[in-house]
Amino acid sequence: MKSALETIPDISYKSAGKFEETRFEKIHNEIFRNSGEASLIVAQEIAQLIRSKQEKNKSCVLGLATGSSPIKVYEELVRMHREEGLSFSNVITFNLDEYYPMSKENNQSYHHFMHQHLFNHIDIKPENVNIPDGTVAIDELNQYCIDYEMNIKNAGGLDFQLLGIGRTGHVGFNEPGSHINSGTRIITLDHITRVDASSDFNGIDNVPKRAITMGVSTILRSKRIVLMAWGQNKADIIKRTIQGDISSEVPATFLQNHPNATFVLDQSAASELTRFKTPWLVGECLWTQELKSKAIVWLCQKTKQSILKLTDRDYNNNGMSDLLAQEGSAYDLNINMFNVLQHTITGWPGGKPNTDDSHRPERADPAKKRVILFSPHPDDDVISMGGTFSKLIKQGHDVHVVYQTSGNIAVTDDEALKFAEVGSDFIGAAAAEINFKSVIEFLNNKSENQIDSLEVRKLKGLIRRRESYAATRYIGLKDENTHFLDLPFYETGQVKK
Repeated sequence: MKSALETIPDISYKSAGKFEETRFEKIHNEIFRNSGEASLIVAQEIAQLIRSKQEKNKSCVLGLATGSSPIKVYEELVRMHREEGLSFSNVITFNLDEYYPMSKENNQSYHHFMHQHLFNHIDIKPENVNIPDGTVAIDELNQYCIDYEMNIKNAGGLDFQLLGIGRTGHVGFNEPGSHINSGTRIITLDHITRVDASSDFNGIDNVPKRAITMGVSTILRSKRIVLMAWGQNKADIIKRTIQGDISSEVPATFLQNHPNATFVLDQSAASELTRFKTPWLVGECLWTQELKSKAIVWLCQKTKQSILKLTDRDYNNNGMSDLLAQEGSAYDLNINMFNVLQHTITGWPGGKPNTDDSHRPERADPAKKRVILFSPHPDDDVISMGGTFSKLIKQGHDVHVVYQTSGNIAVTDDEALKFAEVGSDFIGAAAAEINFKSVIEFLNNKSENQIDSLEVRKLKGLIRRRESYAATRYIGLKDENTHFLDLPFYETGQVKK
C-alpha cells in the first residue's frame, strides 16, 4: 500500500495556483490530523528510499534534523529496523547543525540527540554518521565547514533532506538574513531561537550564542526535501513561508524555488493558511454558526469597524457575498452576531448566584463549585493562570491545587547551593534527612551532565515546595488545600522521563 506522500499528484509551487483552494500557496503541503500520523508517513517514505537504493546497490544519503519535530519519525525508523528488518548499512547521514561551542558528551548536543533517538538503535556504520563538530577550534572552522560541504558532494549529494522550522523561519540554523547562496558556516543565533531553546538549557544565559549550520544552498541542492511542523506556535511562520514572498528575512521561503519539496503539517500548524483561516476568500463556504462568527469578527478587524457599522459593501468586497445573499442584509447579520457575542460575556467562571442565565452561559445554581487545579510544575498555576486562580478563590469556590511534580529540575545549582550553605549553619528537622555539607561538596564538584544526588534532589524539591506555599498563601489559599503528588517517574533528576 502506498503512502500518502507517494499517491499525491506531483504538485510544485509553479502549479499550485491552478487549484482554487490552494491558490494562495506557493509550496506543496500535506496536512494530517496529528503529528504522530504524519511522522509515520514521513518515516515510510524514508524507509522506501533506503530500500530502493539497496536494491540498486547504492548508498542512500540522508540529511537529518534535530529538535522535537522529527523524534517520532526516528522512533518509527527504529521500530522498522527492529521489527521489519530495515537495514541502514547503506545509509550515509549528514546532520544540519550543531551548537558552538558544544562538546559531544553534553546532553544538549545534537550529537547526543541523534545517538539517543536514532544511531544507537540501528545498524548504521559509525563512519557514515556526519554531525557538525562543536569542538573545532575557531581558527580551523572555516576549513572544517568547507570540508563538510565537500564530504556531502563526495557522497553524491543529499538524496533526502528532513527539515524542521523555527519561529524565525530558519531551516537548519539559517537565521533571518541568510543568503540563498550560503554554504556550511558558523552563524550567530537569533534571540528568538535562543529563547525557544532556553527551557532545555535551564535559562537563556546557558544557550550557546552561535552554531554551525548547513547553508541554504546546501539544503536546496537536496533531491527531495520534507519539512515538518507541528503545533499552533508554528502556524504564523508556516503561513509566511508558504504564502509569502521569497525573502532572506524568512529563509524557509527559499524552499519555494525547490521542485521537490513538501511541507508536512498537523492541523494546528496549518491553521493560519488562507484556506483554513479565511476560507471565504478562497471559494464558497458552508456557513455554520461557528464560521459566521469567525468571518464577521475577521471582517470587523479588517475594516476596522464595529459589528453594527458593517455594510453590504464590506461583505461583498471581502469574499462574503454568498453569506450576505443567504442572510438577506448586513443589518440582519450584524444584529444577530452582536447578540451572539453579547451573550458570551461573563465574569463568573463557576456560575453567578441568583442570576437568570437563560440567555447567557452562566449557571445560576449551584453557584459554588469544587475546583481542582492541576499544575505540572510548582508556580505554573500562578504564572500561567494566576488571574483565574485568584478570581476562583475570591468568588468563594472550594479550590484545590495539585502540583504534579516537585519542580526540582527548575531549581538552579546556584540556588540549591545557597540554600544548602544556609542550612549547614543551623540544625533542625531537615538536617535529619539532608546532610548539607555533603550537598555542598556534591554541588561544588558536580560534572557537566552528572545527575543530582538524592539529597540534592530532595533539597531542590523542598525549595520549590516552599516557593509554592508562599505563592498560594499570598492569594489566600489554605495550606491544607495544596497537595504534592511527587510522581516518582519525574523524580529522577533527568529532564527526559
